[in-house]
Amino acid sequence: MEYKGLAYKVEPMAIPDISEVLAIERQSFPNPWPASAYRYELAQNDRAQYFVARPSLSYPAEKGPVVGYGGFWLVTGEAHISTIAVHPDYRRTGLGELLLEAMIEHALSLGADLMTLEVRVSNGGAQGLYHKYGFRESGVRKEYYSDNREDALLMTIPDLKGEKFSGLLAELSSKLSARLQRQSRA
Repeated sequence: MEYKGLAYKVEPMAIPDISEVLAIERQSFPNPWPASAYRYELAQNDRAQYFVARPSLSYPAEKGPVVGYGGFWLVTGEAHISTIAVHPDYRRTGLGELLLEAMIEHALSLGADLMTLEVRVSNGGAQGLYHKYGFRESGVRKEYYSDNREDALLMTIPDLKGEKFSGLLAELSSKLSARLQRQSRA
């Protein structure tokens, strides 16, 4: 599976990508996962689906650098996003949205019925993106984050296969494609 935006391509994460993923991880999270966690997810966790994003226009004949990544676990019809991050130099470009959209599309292709994630209560930017894609607050995980004991909002898209969500996803995909197309021409 390869999911292409005009400026980026999203493809399955591989073991050689881990060092670049970790560099972004350290810039994005106070308690980054170790390399061993990603190796386990890729090599041993058959429920795990992880992806990387790379610039596509600048590197037509070879792989460009990893500039974002994300992943989810699929368990009994639920796709649970475990992580998503974008290199600081590429934030606010639509790349996080492209990764989220690619994960939703892949979860749908695997038969997921719903999608969930946790997000810091203080991370309004991420919550805005998730709300835009139909996630709704469905609970609070008290003191979820170990670095500062901050609560996490549990957010859910309860009906991934529903007509209403399908229409929303198609509309947002079209808008994102147009945005990335404008960026690629700039």
